Amino acid sequence: MTGPTMKVGVINAPGTFDVQTRPLPQTAPDGWVLIDICAAGICGTDYHIFEGKHPFLNYPRVIGHELSGRVVQDGNGWTKGDLVVVNPYLSCGTCRACKRGKPNCCYNIQVLGVHRDGGLATRLAVPSANLYAADGLSPQQAAMVEFLAIGAHAVRRSDTRAGDRVLVTGAGPIGIGAALFARLAGADVALLDLSPDRLRMAQDRFGFDTAYASLDAAIAATQGEGYDVVFDATGHGGAIESGFAAVAHGGSYTLVSVVKNDITFHDPDFHKKEMRLIGSRNALRDDFDWVMAAFRRGDIDADALCSDQLSLDAFAAKFSNLAADRSTLIKVIVQMEG
Repeated sequence: MTGPTMKVGVINAPGTFDVQTRPLPQTAPDGWVLIDICAAGICGTDYHIFEGKHPFLNYPRVIGHELSGRVVQDGNGWTKGDLVVVNPYLSCGTCRACKRGKPNCCYNIQVLGVHRDGGLATRLAVPSANLYAADGLSPQQAAMVEFLAIGAHAVRRSDTRAGDRVLVTGAGPIGIGAALFARLAGADVALLDLSPDRLRMAQDRFGFDTAYASLDAAIAATQGEGYDVVFDATGHGGAIESGFAAVAHGGSYTLVSVVKNDITFHDPDFHKKEMRLIGSRNALRDDFDWVMAAFRRGDIDADALCSDQLSLDAFAAKFSNLAADRSTLIKVIVQMEG
């Protein structure tokens, strides 16, 4: 191999991750921008890829889609050194969803780190339109914007309003994100999770004092009436089906997590409540902007979200153990710069 090289983090096959050397990109296609990656967040998708549980993936794959970076050279409206957040959902711009303003649902979507190699790398080329200026943010904060935008998108999809009684089931990273932005929308937020450790963490780090370890207890706390908005972030089919019972009359149920199962519900109860069932996928520019504005105002504490910061080599040594026990993890950040 001749010329400049870079490090990349690659899952070669389920259970096998290593750091490889590849040529450092020197050019980008028209309309694309080279960025030097500053930091990459590790999320549930990455763990699922490592465990062989992702249905839309071919190995080997460079993972990483929660990314911050610095622009390598002037051009395409950017200045060398600009700190940017990466929107990892590469849309075609021509399908019906894209034309209707829903590129997050693009029929031909390519997600960095899933359908194509991602950003757990020294350098990456990204379409200019998928980069957002991260002025006023640290590289660590910028790397957290994408996963929080998923929760913010779910909150916007659900039309959560001030005074709503909200239940978030699943206190993992996505559930915490949804809970944080539902609270910013003015809702009264409760959490439901079977893990006492996760509930304790949510209370200690984020002040979510209303939390339940069983669905029955969560419903009983409302005198049986239920919640105006329920979010599922469990990734468990049985939990999703059980969650219908927690929705109040006139309420909505937003499914943020994705499962392979068929989901069934009792139709008379669904119609009696005039319930709205909402799917929430990925995020839009407005969601990224909401998250960045929240960071700039100090509404979101990046330090509370960060479980660990590691170099790429240190992450490679710990990946297997992290995947095996995620009970109290929110966000591991891999530092790529320097």
